[in-house]
Amino acid sequence: MTTRDVRPPDAPTGTPAPESTARLTHRLFVVRELGILLALVLLIAVTFGVNHRFLSAQNVKDLLLGSTILAILAVGQAIVIITRNVDLSVGSILGLTAFATGVLFVGEPGIPIPLAVLAGVALGAACGAVNGGLIATARVPALVVTLGTLYVFRGLDHTWATGRQINAADMPREFLRMGNATVLGVPVLALFAVAVLVAAGYLLTNYRSGRELYAIGSDPEAARLSGIPVGRRVFFAFVANGALAGLAGVLYAARFGTVDANAGLGIELNVVAAVVVGGVAIFGGSGSVYGAALGAVLLTTIGSALPVLGVSPFWQRAAVGVLILAAIGLDRALAVRMARRLRGGRTRGY
Repeated sequence: MTTRDVRPPDAPTGTPAPESTARLTHRLFVVRELGILLALVLLIAVTFGVNHRFLSAQNVKDLLLGSTILAILAVGQAIVIITRNVDLSVGSILGLTAFATGVLFVGEPGIPIPLAVLAGVALGAACGAVNGGLIATARVPALVVTLGTLYVFRGLDHTWATGRQINAADMPREFLRMGNATVLGVPVLALFAVAVLVAAGYLLTNYRSGRELYAIGSDPEAARLSGIPVGRRVFFAFVANGALAGLAGVLYAARFGTVDANAGLGIELNVVAAVVVGGVAIFGGSGSVYGAALGAVLLTTIGSALPVLGVSPFWQRAAVGVLILAAIGLDRALAVRMARRLRGGRTRGY
């Protein structure tokens, strides 16, 4: 049985069908993500060749723990960037939620851990709703809004903390154990990240509301004219991102135990870097949460591998910058290639 492209009756011969365009776009996603995976494998192989202890059980566990929080934040940020927006306040949301989790355990020592996790997620979602509401209803650029809320949420955190620090002794042992426990050698926190990644990837690819986020990122005005509720979709993208930042804040508290008002300070730049390196177009409309998570793992591995290779901290930061520029250049090259192939298909039809 052979398959063929299905075109509308009035479509000119040679015009790419929606199915072929979707397949081409999917192949480009796969190319980008395979490139990231290859870079990660090469980096690990070279570092292992220099120092065999790099892949020891403890070091692998540390790598997974180190990339977990960044990967969860990158998944949420990818959802927002796909809609042609950005959220610079995720680090402040993480810090506010981490401190709130510690305060909750101090005030209610017997509170069930799942309820504390849900409280942190709810607080993060509320912060995301503030961002999404301002952006979707007031039509204020996301860069401006989230830059403002970055300082607002961090200011609330500092005001609430008033110089206090919550220590591991103030939190339940079971909660702290969750931050370092493993299941068959895999850290529990990494399982949280995998669950988030699978759920987000499934929703974006199998639900209409998820696919509409790509349409909004590709052309917001065209999406609006086609009947997509752009404002509502963008609002819920920011709520989802805030909720994941809240979850990351709870996991941050579980992993480190000690929390103050500076938790997550500056991490938002690493999150955006992970998403861009992971192949999500900064101008929206393309990419995947899987690539964003791979980008987070790659950046974390770079941070651990380059010192082993004897690279100075300055060049570590430079390497991340080069990766960002290379990812943007690759994204542009792939977009141009796809446009040429689509134009070529139409030209051959005329």
